[in-house]
Amino acid sequence: MARIELENVSKVFGNHTALKDLDLDIADGEFFVLLGPTGAGKTTTLRLIAGLETPTVGHIRTNGTEVNDWSPSQRDVALVLQQYSLYPRLTVRDNLSFPLRSKVRNASPAEIAERVAYAAKTLRIEHLLDRKTDRLSGGEMQRVSIGRAIVREPHVFLMDEPLSNLDAKLREAMRTELKDLQMRLGTTFLFVTHDQVEAMTMGDRIGVLNHGRLEQVGTPHDIYRNPRNAFVAGFVGSPAINLLSGRINQGRAIITPGSFELPLGALPQAATGEAVTFGIRPEDLHIVSGGPVAAQVHDVENYGTEQVVTLRVGATHLRASVPAQIAIRVEEQVRFGWLPDKVMFFDGQTGVNIGRTV
Repeated sequence: MARIELENVSKVFGNHTALKDLDLDIADGEFFVLLGPTGAGKTTTLRLIAGLETPTVGHIRTNGTEVNDWSPSQRDVALVLQQYSLYPRLTVRDNLSFPLRSKVRNASPAEIAERVAYAAKTLRIEHLLDRKTDRLSGGEMQRVSIGRAIVREPHVFLMDEPLSNLDAKLREAMRTELKDLQMRLGTTFLFVTHDQVEAMTMGDRIGVLNHGRLEQVGTPHDIYRNPRNAFVAGFVGSPAINLLSGRINQGRAIITPGSFELPLGALPQAATGEAVTFGIRPEDLHIVSGGPVAAQVHDVENYGTEQVVTLRVGATHLRASVPAQIAIRVEEQVRFGWLPDKVMFFDGQTGVNIGRTV
């Protein structure tokens, strides 16, 4: 197991700055998820920790020891990629044992057999050991790929979007299995993804990257309910948060004077009288008879247990999550309100959450 620290790390490729002043502290035995859109710097961070890249500036430490000049083998990390990197002509058993047969490791046949058996049992692939990997399903190949990492008994598992090639049902199952695996092994996991559902369901903590900068680190609950800025609020959550530009007047949110005004709860002092972006999660909007704002139903998406209803108020669109049993039709006239205490306040210029609690 290992604690991983990045201090003031930047990485520049030619004229492109992939990472800028990154500070990150991943605890020993933690399942840490690095979340962000394509091009945010997630894979670069992973490669720096693995030793496949060196930082332009900054320090990378494992258990308090700087490893900037260490090779990948010296760092004792296992990298699991989106591509399975298996040998199709070899059996699962041979694929699992391959990392242990190098001259560097020089493991004995008995040790190899023991580690392969442990990995196969852990991943429930014992029945596949004598099957060639070109005859496996996507989920089975991903298990074998993870098994190749397990047999090495690394200090850290680094996973770069390992579930992105799987179908939705299998991704859901593998999320549960990976989290369970990490808890049983007690090893440090760094999991990279652009999928906020994976981040929210798997991570002990989440780090949100944007254009090479770390926007926020926190628990899934903190990231969701107490985002540092409008980017984090908008990137995390499905359906996405509603962000509405307006101002505050006499304890009310004024989106469109006269036609789109809603009550507010406690106001952050910095927001009084200023241009503000109001943030409200779809589950905190309620379609209700006698609500303060009139709207037209623009679209209805039925997810079985709930419906996501897109409302239109003038030129503004916003989404509400409502129970599936409520009958709502497109173009229907409705009224709605929100939970005033759930409203977030973002600076209209910087996007910073001016009502955020530390």
